[in-house]
Amino acid sequence: MKFMKSTKTMLIAALAAGALLAGGLSLLAQDATNTPSVAPHQSGSRGLYTLDRVSRMLKLTDDEKTNVAPILESLNKNLTDLRADTSLSMEDRTAKRKDIMSDATAQLKPLLTDDQFARWQKLSTRTRRPAPSTDGSTTNAPATTPP
Repeated sequence: MKFMKSTKTMLIAALAAGALLAGGLSLLAQDATNTPSVAPHQSGSRGLYTLDRVSRMLKLTDDEKTNVAPILESLNKNLTDLRADTSLSMEDRTAKRKDIMSDATAQLKPLLTDDQFARWQKLSTRTRRPAPSTDGSTTNAPATTPP
């Protein structure tokens, strides 16, 4: 009798575990089909300028998203190319990044409302924390914008 009871308990536990596993796999499969219409930033970075993130922060309409998407794709490609170019000095890299951001900002300005443009400027000028020095403390140098 004891053997039968433990077998039933194990069978019920196995069925419950199987049901949970199957449910989890179906959620994963469902997520894989919900891909965004514009590919996210592929450089391995934080993806700061993805359409999803920018549209949430700027509260873009569907029409605005359509107009902004190619600009963000170009911006992300240019920033990815800049990161991959190891021949540039830090000063040249910073100057080129500023040019890339200025170009994107100039293209976005006529597409955005004043409020959206102000939020874009805040988003696009975020800075990194100062890098730690060799002794473990942070430097007093001004923060730089991400390349």
